[in-house]
Amino acid sequence: MKKEMSIQSYFDKHENHAELLQKLRNIVMNYPFEETIKWGMPTYALDHKNLMGIGAFKNHVAVWFFQGALLANTQKLLHNAQEGKTKAMRQIHYQKTDDVGETALKEYIEETIENHKKGIQIKVERKSKVVELPEILILALEQDKRLSDHYARLSHGRQREYAEYISSAKKQKTKSGRLNKIIPMISMNKGLNDKYKKC
Repeated sequence: MKKEMSIQSYFDKHENHAELLQKLRNIVMNYPFEETIKWGMPTYALDHKNLMGIGAFKNHVAVWFFQGALLANTQKLLHNAQEGKTKAMRQIHYQKTDDVGETALKEYIEETIENHKKGIQIKVERKSKVVELPEILILALEQDKRLSDHYARLSHGRQREYAEYISSAKKQKTKSGRLNKIIPMISMNKGLNDKYKKC
């Protein structure tokens, strides 16, 4: 079993940035955060809600704010690491200890905490894949209203599993065989892979 990484072992692993990491950590720990390691990096939460993180990279150390897009950014230090992809998260990069402006960083931290207390957050909408139904399944659903009703009640994920299961077959005979196999499962409101999933 892999041993869980500690904050100290993370710092030891990034010895070239150890002083900078420690300085940033000291500033962050002036606030009542819960400090953990998540995604392999120090992460800071309030009320079990992730608000901040610190991560060492090859040429810099990043402090990121999970809801950074809501911050005023009056100091113009925050930037989006993945323009067009990341909606809420923002980062500050530091290359050396002298780069850290303690007052500016504290302003961002305090605004982050205040937003959290007020319940202000950006909710990222996860777009579901459009389920493309194979023709043989469409016909089966059109011909059997009861089956169609059961299929409609399935979760988006279960509908996609069934559609992909049939579509992945190359021969029409195999598609028909798979359809006959899944009809009873759909009628029982079960998913294709339910038996492999833990309750």
